[in-house]
Amino acid sequence: MKKNLLRFAAAAAAMALISCSNDNSVTSPDGRIRTSVSIGDGGVPALQIDVDGKTLISASELGLEADGLNLASGFAVTGVTRDRRDETWTQPWGENKVIRDRHEEMAVTMRNSEGVTFVLRVRAFDDGVGFRYEYDTPADSLRLTDEHTTFRFAQDGLSWSIDGNYDTYELPYREQPVSAVERANTPFTFRVGDRYGSIHEAALYDYPEMHLLRQDSLAFKAELAPLPDGVKARLAGSFTTPWRTLQIADRAVGLINSSLILNLNEPSKIADTSWIRPQKYVGVWWGMHLGTQVWTMGPRHGATTENAIRHIDFAAANDIQGVLFEGWNRGWENWGGNQQFDYVEPYADFDLERIARYAAEKGVELWMHNETGGNIPDYEAHMEQAMQRYAELGIHTLKTGYAGGFKGGYSHHSQYGVQHYQRVVELAAKYHIMLDVHEPIKETGIRRTWPNMMTREGARGMEWNAWSEGNSAEYLCTLPFVRLLSGPMDYTPGIFDIYYDRAKADPGRIQWNGDNTHCSIKTTLARQIANWVIIYSPLQMAADLIENYEGHPAFRFFRDFDADCDWSEALQGEIGDYIVVARRAGERFFLGAGTNAEARTLEQPLGFLKPGVTYTARIYADDPSSTLRTAYRIEERRVTAADSLRIEMAPAGGCAVTFEPVQE
Repeated sequence: MKKNLLRFAAAAAAMALISCSNDNSVTSPDGRIRTSVSIGDGGVPALQIDVDGKTLISASELGLEADGLNLASGFAVTGVTRDRRDETWTQPWGENKVIRDRHEEMAVTMRNSEGVTFVLRVRAFDDGVGFRYEYDTPADSLRLTDEHTTFRFAQDGLSWSIDGNYDTYELPYREQPVSAVERANTPFTFRVGDRYGSIHEAALYDYPEMHLLRQDSLAFKAELAPLPDGVKARLAGSFTTPWRTLQIADRAVGLINSSLILNLNEPSKIADTSWIRPQKYVGVWWGMHLGTQVWTMGPRHGATTENAIRHIDFAAANDIQGVLFEGWNRGWENWGGNQQFDYVEPYADFDLERIARYAAEKGVELWMHNETGGNIPDYEAHMEQAMQRYAELGIHTLKTGYAGGFKGGYSHHSQYGVQHYQRVVELAAKYHIMLDVHEPIKETGIRRTWPNMMTREGARGMEWNAWSEGNSAEYLCTLPFVRLLSGPMDYTPGIFDIYYDRAKADPGRIQWNGDNTHCSIKTTLARQIANWVIIYSPLQMAADLIENYEGHPAFRFFRDFDADCDWSEALQGEIGDYIVVARRAGERFFLGAGTNAEARTLEQPLGFLKPGVTYTARIYADDPSSTLRTAYRIEERRVTAADSLRIEMAPAGGCAVTFEPVQE
């Protein structure tokens, strides 16, 4: 009954708002984005966002719901405080090392008759808005049962998102009218009129992740992943929520270039970050998904001492910093059973100590892999012993996996999951270990605070091409505008054997995840190269079997590529259609472009290059004389910042370019 009354009050709040003070609004520094807070009938807070004088998000209900205490209504404003910031900060790695934080802040303090103090903190940036709840209640602890945060669009538009799911983000994108979406995970990207935007969250700690659930044709309510008993979160009586974020841009690429989510996170808690270093890597991974190798011991075991030495030699010869081995440790024979793995003891055919010594001698970083199978209690009981052992061996990078249901009825994306992932991040920092997390909780910018949280999966990655319908070129042109808005992704790019000729020639190839005989990469080779630039990750993999790179002229791009970039900008693109991204590492620049199923020619001005410098542009492009997706051409020319580059792409094609300063 109480919930129904609150919903009735919320609906009334959207119809008839009452001013709560002379000016409860805050405007972005450039004056274009205005966020206003009001108190509606029943004392229900609401928030509205206007851009250039036009309403983008109409007055929308705010607040939370908890057992035994009213956190949602009966509020009156008791004060408004303001602050502003305009400063730059530097991160140890990232798309851009130097970030500008320029915003106006308003904190609206409210109180209701039950003694609950509610501070709504709003920050207005030129690239969007963030707001969060800060509650101080008379209770010692709370059982949170719902969140009322609503985003009510002023008009319909077009959206791109994945379906809401509490256990996976590995879902296809949907392009739908905003009004047709029933449920979505975030980032939820949209275009309304000539405005682009994306709803997400920042600084997710000790709280379930947020989905969007449609309330009516244009209103979406925050939906939280529940615990097994239906409670959304167990919290202290005084607590702060994650930020709810809305990035806003005039162009689609403006969303990619936004730093709003990072700016809503706290500075690094790791004082000495000298051990945190971006790197390129190769490893034993793709063969398992192709079905030519397996994770367990036997004649097709991928992670063997012999194979490890071969990969380390390849990495050392090609200026690649890291090597990863999946299936090195005992326990993979339990896959699909009790999901118990040994995170210290290797299989008998993987001499861990010898391999670690050999990697160190070659100047190559050895990575470890911990697959948990979702068995969180077992992993938490053993992860410190494992990380301590890795540190003793000089290993500072760990890939984790959670491919399996959590025990006890917990979902991956619940408060339980968020708490676990954070415990792993903090423990890894203690042992100077960087993380690459697969089947993760979504990125919300905590990499600023915990910069050892390097990269995550969190979408359909490369492996889907090995045993399913695969990822289309349209999917790859959508990914930067949705998933990648939240942060880096370990997509594991760069497959050169487009048609899997080597795997198909193997008579013993395993059909381990359905019929994979008709699978292939759905893009051209040039697009596979471009993905190393387009899909940002500070840990960037050349994912193919290394024998497919040996002697291949196009592999020079990855040898030249630097994962430790200093500056990045998405230059042009439209969601699902095409994308062009440039990055700088030191004095060199890299460019990646990709198109969907349509052939496309673009003119790209090179004004991002340093003025007055001549560069050698080495261009890896589709071969227009062939219909084979493996066909490519490499050409060189001299260019300056005053020039333009004509980018010609085949259907599902791409283009990658290195710009090297000419040494006179």
